Amino acid sequence: MTAAAKPAHRRAVQAGQRAFIVFGGEADQPWLRLLRPGFRHCFAAIADARGWTVLDPLSGRLVVVRLEVPPQFDLPGFYRRAGFSVTGPFVPGAPRWRPLPPLSPFTCVALCRAVLGAGAPFALTPWGLFRALADNRKKYLTRLAAAR
Repeated sequence: MTAAAKPAHRRAVQAGQRAFIVFGGEADQPWLRLLRPGFRHCFAAIADARGWTVLDPLSGRLVVVRLEVPPQFDLPGFYRRAGFSVTGPFVPGAPRWRPLPPLSPFTCVALCRAVLGAGAPFALTPWGLFRALADNRKKYLTRLAAAR
């Protein structure tokens, strides 16, 4: 881990950031029909003391939105009521050290794993990430708490 990465991670922890990973999605691209219904897309919602930021990698672009809702707004509950599956909260982890740049494509799963940091479980599909987060929730949260 580089010296510049450590302070950035500490700032995220000091800001009280909590990350939620949201799963859902319809098959808006033909190849998405191969993925499990209800788990064809994922995105991250990050809460801090001043409100909510949503990171949503759509086909061909990344949408980053600071929502104009009060900080105490129950965004995960809103998504659950809308029919999405939500995991979290997670404390965003330290960055992953890589000797080489990643060779995998930038996908919604890659973005969510990047938000979760070095302790994020390996997954290729939204369903795989959902299962890994649900199966390893206690172990994952313990590792992130220790990283603080």
